[in-house]
This record gives sequence, structure tokens and C-alpha cells, in this order.
Amino acid sequence: MTFPSFVHGHTLRANNIRQHYLRFGGKGSPLILVPGIMTPGPIWDFVAARLGSVYDTYLIDVRGRGLSESADDLDYSLDAYADDVAGLAGALGFEKYTIVGHSMGARIALRAAARHGASIDQIVMIDPPVSGPGRRRYPVPIERVLERLAKAKRGELWEFTKDDPYWSEHSKRVRAEWTHTCNEVAVVTTHRNFHDEDIFQNFATVKVRTSLMVATRGGTIEAQDIEDIKALMPSIVVDHVEGGHMIPFENEPGFFTSLGRLLGTKL
Repeated sequence: MTFPSFVHGHTLRANNIRQHYLRFGGKGSPLILVPGIMTPGPIWDFVAARLGSVYDTYLIDVRGRGLSESADDLDYSLDAYADDVAGLAGALGFEKYTIVGHSMGARIALRAAARHGASIDQIVMIDPPVSGPGRRRYPVPIERVLERLAKAKRGELWEFTKDDPYWSEHSKRVRAEWTHTCNEVAVVTTHRNFHDEDIFQNFATVKVRTSLMVATRGGTIEAQDIEDIKALMPSIVVDHVEGGHMIPFENEPGFFTSLGRLLGTKL
């Protein structure tokens, strides 16, 4: 599939690692799109393409995924991920930018806002894991994640997921093509850090305009979690969208309607 808004793919060195991104649109204010724990950037190409109609959109491969730097001994902490985003923005010369992040990417967006908020205009968090010290566990066990990764590395992910009733043919094929690039140490470390790293401290301190999109299925975020977040950040805007955790792949129209509303623009 080709996208009219696609500009180019590129790599550069930022925060002392090689970072890869796909650029869409090329006009408008900068927006960095950050995918989840086992989602190289190209899997989100259709989302970036739509955002490219309004924003100068940069869809990134998070370290340890896709064409960005990957090694077992890299730092896969939330702080390192957040500094990568800020480093990329700095290398590209952005004065102000927006971050839209899904799952792990949403946690990265929040931590980036905590560490580099002066340069960030707004963040949209899409169904972030809200597990952490003293909180309930992330509902997807690591065994399920690693099963899918193992199948991808054996070239069997397409057979495993081709009958998925929600994902488009294009997205299923791109997922089968790119998932094998995920570093297993990065995935395992990040999943562990969903439980060991506290993001709630950031809700209490971040001053950047923040929105939260919540999937109605999957249990990543529950009603009590939202109440806890609102107690720390009363200004946060919350929107619920019908679907499971991978919202745009299951409910594309509802996802873009919600995302446009949260960003304050029509997509």
C-alpha cells in the first residue's frame, strides 16, 4: 500500500543511538508518533499517513525495534526511551512538538513531558499500561508476548494471525514483515518495567496539555485507574473508544474521530 502523504524514511544519530523514522506530510507543526512494546513503526503507517494530512508527522522505531539501534546491552528504561524522543526532536530542530503514543509509547510520551516539557506542546496517551509499583499487573502476560515474537522470528506470524477478524490485510502483512525486528531483551525488559517503573509520579508534575484515550475492552485501563489519574492531573481530557487495546486496528473510524477530538483538529 502506498500513501500520498509519505515523504521519506531516514536515520540519524540522536541521544547517542541510531534512530529511524518515517516522515509523513512534511507540513504543519511537528508530531512524533511512538508505537508500543512490540510494534515497529511501519505497522502504524496508516495512522501516520492520516496524521500527515494535518501535521509534519514522524513515525519512529523505538530503540530495540525496526531499523533503530538494537542490542542486548542497550538501556531499555523509560527514561532512555523518553530521552530518545527529545533527542530526535532536538536533532530535527523542533522548537515545539506534539507526541502521540500508544501503550508503551504513551508511557514514553508522559515521561518525555516530565523530563522535557518545555519543548512539548501536548501529548496524547493511547491506552497506556498503568501498572507499576503497588498497582495491579498489566493484563497481557509476557508469555503471550514472547509467543508472538517467537513466531515472527520463525516467519510464522502471518499463519498465526492471518484470520484475525479485526486487522486489515495490509496491517496483518506489515506486522508479519516487521515484528521479527523486535529485540527480545528490549521486549522483556520493557514488560518488566511496566510493573517496576512508576508513571503516576509524572501525572502529578507534568504541566503539558495531556489527553488520554481509553479502549473499552482489554482491561489496560479501568475506571479506578482513571479516577487515580484525575486526582493527580485534574486537567487531563479522557475519551473512551470502543475496541480492544490495539484501537486503530480494531476500530479505525472511532479511533480517528477520538484522536482528532483530543488533538483539536479534524483528521
